[in-house]
Amino acid sequence: MTKVITYGTFDLLHKGHIRLLKRARALGDHLTVCVSTDEFNAEKGKHAYTSYEDRKYILEAIRYVDEVLPEKSWDQKIKDVVDNDIDIFVMGDDWQGKFDFLKDYCEVIYLPRTEGISTSKIKKDLGVPD
Repeated sequence: MTKVITYGTFDLLHKGHIRLLKRARALGDHLTVCVSTDEFNAEKGKHAYTSYEDRKYILEAIRYVDEVLPEKSWDQKIKDVVDNDIDIFVMGDDWQGKFDFLKDYCEVIYLPRTEGISTSKIKKDLGVPD
């Protein structure tokens, strides 16, 4: 079984998120999604409109997602990859090169983002702070 993992906040879920999850799941047999907790977002200086528990609940309902875990810190990725026997780490290409240190543990793939949509753009359009 090929296991894939990805990370994100997944706030204000949109088409770009679904496309990322669909393409990530197509790379393997099992997709784990690590979702930034509210506390970790605060450390990053971000504020999610939707609570961690609600974002987790929504992601668990998506057919491409097999498991949802909390992302509590930047440095948990190696442990997550090792502990969950991950074969492929996937992120959007806006993170190109940032997670290459994981190549010692698994394959690292950066997928192209969906043009014209992002949570930041939605928040800006609605006048909601990022």
